[in-house]
This record gives sequence, structure tokens and C-alpha cells, in this order.
Amino acid sequence: MNLLVDTSVWSLALRRSNQSRAKEVEILEESIHLGRAEIIGPIRQELLSGIKSESQFQALRSALEPFPDVVLDREDFETAAVFFKKCRKKGVQGSNTDFLICSVAHRRSFKILTTDKDFEKIEKTLGLFLLPHN
Repeated sequence: MNLLVDTSVWSLALRRSNQSRAKEVEILEESIHLGRAEIIGPIRQELLSGIKSESQFQALRSALEPFPDVVLDREDFETAAVFFKKCRKKGVQGSNTDFLICSVAHRRSFKILTTDKDFEKIEKTLGLFLLPHN
């Protein structure tokens, strides 16, 4: 099973002080070892955009280089818009990137690895996939 790894988990895994190993980080490490960790361009952009110094930016860029982006197409974006509309109708909020993650995972039968609580509400509303729960 491939996992589409959200920004929240990549950020946890890449922190210098990671004294308490989050379950999600352990799952990410295992997925990387098995070649099943996936990333999309918007997640890569979010990660890189949060870096202030040029040296840290280049280090992160190099660390992410082994992970190719899942290629997105028109249907990914259209499905994300449909998911956004369904959730908005039920009062459930998320970012455009959140819904794009849902779309990509749904269309490719990936699971989503995240610590973002918004995904729990989105999952219940869309009923599309099971997130790795604690």
C-alpha cells in the first residue's frame, strides 16, 4: 500500500529535535524503506516554502530529491474541486492542497499519512479511504 505523505508528517520527520518519535514518523520511515512513500508537488512546495535560510533550503531540497512527485492531471484537480464542494456543503473545511491530496489518494488507491486533524473530518464526509489511525 502506497502512502501519500502530508506536509505535517514530512515536517515532523525532518525536525532536528525529534525526541518523541511519532507513530506517523515511524510509518513514514517504513514506507520509505519499502519504496511506498509518495509526495506531490504542492506538498514539496509547502515544505520548501517554510525554510528561511538558503543552506537549509538546499539541504531539504536534496533530502527530498529521491522522492519523485506523483504526476498530477486535470482529473486530479477536478476531483479535488468536487471533494471541496461536497465538504463545504456539509460545513467541513480544508485547504485546496488538502483536497488535492484526497483526490490523488482516492484516484490511485493510496492511503494518506497525516497528523492534520482536518483530514479526519474530510474522511468522514467523503467516506473514500481509511487513514492510518492511532
